[in-house]
Amino acid sequence: MGQQEKVATSLAGAFSEEISASLAPVDAELERRYPGDPGTRQPVHTVYVPGEVFRADTIRSWGDQALASLDEHAPDAETFAKLLGLSDELAAPVYDRVRAKLEREPIEDLRVDFEDGYKGKDEDADAARAAQLIADAYKNGTAAPYMGIRMKCMEAPVRDRGIRTLDVFLTGLMEAGGLPEGLVLTLPKVTYPEQVTAMVRLVEQFEKTRGLAPGRIGFEIQIETSQSILGADGTATVAKMIDAAEGRATGLHYGTFDYSACLGVSAAYQASDHPAADHAKAIMQVAAAGTGVRVSDGSTNVLPIGTTEQVHEAWRLHYGLTRRALARAYYQGWDMHPRHIPTRYAAVFAFYREGFEAAAKRLAAYANHVDGAVMDEPATAKALAGYLLRGLDCGALDTGEVTRLTGLTLARLQTYSGPRRADLTASAK
Repeated sequence: MGQQEKVATSLAGAFSEEISASLAPVDAELERRYPGDPGTRQPVHTVYVPGEVFRADTIRSWGDQALASLDEHAPDAETFAKLLGLSDELAAPVYDRVRAKLEREPIEDLRVDFEDGYKGKDEDADAARAAQLIADAYKNGTAAPYMGIRMKCMEAPVRDRGIRTLDVFLTGLMEAGGLPEGLVLTLPKVTYPEQVTAMVRLVEQFEKTRGLAPGRIGFEIQIETSQSILGADGTATVAKMIDAAEGRATGLHYGTFDYSACLGVSAAYQASDHPAADHAKAIMQVAAAGTGVRVSDGSTNVLPIGTTEQVHEAWRLHYGLTRRALARAYYQGWDMHPRHIPTRYAAVFAFYREGFEAAAKRLAAYANHVDGAVMDEPATAKALAGYLLRGLDCGALDTGEVTRLTGLTLARLQTYSGPRRADLTASAK
């Protein structure tokens, strides 16, 4: 190799070093505030079950109820596809995968609810029982990938009760063997960043008391009030909440009905596709971008119960709302009833299978430096890889078909999605 040709420059080399030195604080701040996506699996939904009715067989029961609803109201792929508007090509693959998912892993994320949904009379006992049941589920292999509780909020009337319930629950897990990897906690009705700071101090103290590693316990922030989106000073409060979490925030969850009611939206129009909901989630999405905090959509309160016609109508609504959310990059939502989960998975599987081949081919072209009709950049390659990995995580896609169309091993695919996903893969080997 020949000697590198010298080119003329006007600035001294030391000047570049001066610029770098002046930007060092900004570099550190960028790394701290915007570490990027954590690279771990994100569940496609969160299921809420009241604390007093949560049982050891709750997850299996939800799967069985969902399967029974298909048997009764959509006993074959053709019926299911017709009511949802699926193409002939997608009908069988989606239907078969939905049934398989309901048999294998009906719930991806379960929250035992001690807030609005809780109607029990002995919260201490129910929290302790939830801890034991969740610990047992992780030990015997019946747990959802993610499980935890939603405590009461940090507002004065219920603050002490919420703190005690969280303490009882976490202590119960520790006594049963330790905190599971899939543990998720939800802090509801957050209005001021100071309430997030209080939650940080709470879990920080628990870690110190129980000898846990600092930062072991994270939590989700539930966005249910107008003040959590826009503060009295006109700034985006939700961004301040993420900062106040000191790296412990794992998600922002939109509360459809509390937020809508806070703005005075009539009950008949409270829905996740209302303009007020779109505005709130857009602010949440921008505030969370790059921070590693994930955004979740809310739920629908229209239940698929009653006659077949009523069930089909509710299923079409739920399917449409889920597809709408996915197109807007809200990859997670809430499901309130066992009969919601067939259409949750149908929407998710159809979303990934419809775009699978095009995404795989585009990523293959990028990886092999092949010119095509679309000129993709590294950011787009990252998005394509993320799309395929999300499809693999939930079961919409199979590793073999993704590898065949992209020409990439799973490990290489993960490197395109970002260093954190790749680092996790390497550390798991």
